[in-house]
Amino acid sequence: MSSQIESLEIFLEPADRFRLASLAGPFDDNLKLIERRLGVELSYRDNAFKITGKAQINLAVAELLRKLYVETQVVKGKAAELDSEQVHLAIQELNVLEQLTDQSDIGKEAFIKTKRGVIKPRNPNQSKYVNQILNSDISFGVGPAGTGKTYLAVACAVDALERQEVRRILLTRPAVEAGEKLGFLPGDLSQKVDPYLRPLYDALFEMLGFEKVERLIERSVIEIAPLAYMRGRTLNDAFIILDESQNTTVEQMKMFLTRIGFNSKAVITGDITQVDLPKGQKSGLRHAVDVLADVEDISFNFFRSHDVVRHPVVQRVVDAYERWEEIQEREKIEKARLRRAEQAEKDEQNQS
Repeated sequence: MSSQIESLEIFLEPADRFRLASLAGPFDDNLKLIERRLGVELSYRDNAFKITGKAQINLAVAELLRKLYVETQVVKGKAAELDSEQVHLAIQELNVLEQLTDQSDIGKEAFIKTKRGVIKPRNPNQSKYVNQILNSDISFGVGPAGTGKTYLAVACAVDALERQEVRRILLTRPAVEAGEKLGFLPGDLSQKVDPYLRPLYDALFEMLGFEKVERLIERSVIEIAPLAYMRGRTLNDAFIILDESQNTTVEQMKMFLTRIGFNSKAVITGDITQVDLPKGQKSGLRHAVDVLADVEDISFNFFRSHDVVRHPVVQRVVDAYERWEEIQEREKIEKARLRRAEQAEKDEQNQS
């Protein structure tokens, strides 16, 4: 890809100041997010947008802006609001970030070395995820099961420990009841929550071996604990992984992020489509995606079904559920629209 910097001007039609304001976001936050993630400069006046960057990326950004502008279409006299999550997902859907990567280099800089062998990302999104972990203080990996979010995060933690970049690894998950009550499980508290932490143990055993993991746990070099145990602590010189973070509350997520001390790195993984929190309680992961989108030194990587590296049927399962959820969401929106229309008609009849 050519590295020459060029400028491209586009016009978003029809010109509508409310839709343009929604596209830009409060204080131009949406545009700043695009600039930061895609390495371009954006300026605009009315509906004329100027994109400055590499030629091929400029074209992709132009397509992205047009797509996002369509999503601001006016409904009931009001422009639809765009949030940071929608911008992130739009970038992912257009595969813009893959165009920023030299395909021949994928995985070369993202190799993770452990004593059990070299772990290599299997697709461009995994490669980008690993590089974000290595280069960011806090990294989020959001997406469906089977995309390697937790496994790669644990691999990066093991690598950092063996290179003595950190003094310990801390792995944690919220012990949320996924349809079953903890109180009915046999054993003490540790035995009750162990099944929730099993995927983290499995990844460690594969990379370090059972005996070494047991020794490191005994010496508190590796700590695996429920999220509730993090309250009140400050974690320095540590590589911290919060798994299944979609099951944190907003308060728990804030508590976890504020535990991070000097020379520490944190990775937060989760799937916002599999929340086991009580109905009506907002996921801390979903909230964090919105709140932290523009914070420096925090990176977000969004996985989709095509990133699944398990059995091919898993990808088809994820696709099927995504289609079903899209249909349900459209039906929900349509029902709400019909209710508003019926209410408006009743109001008019009452006024007359």
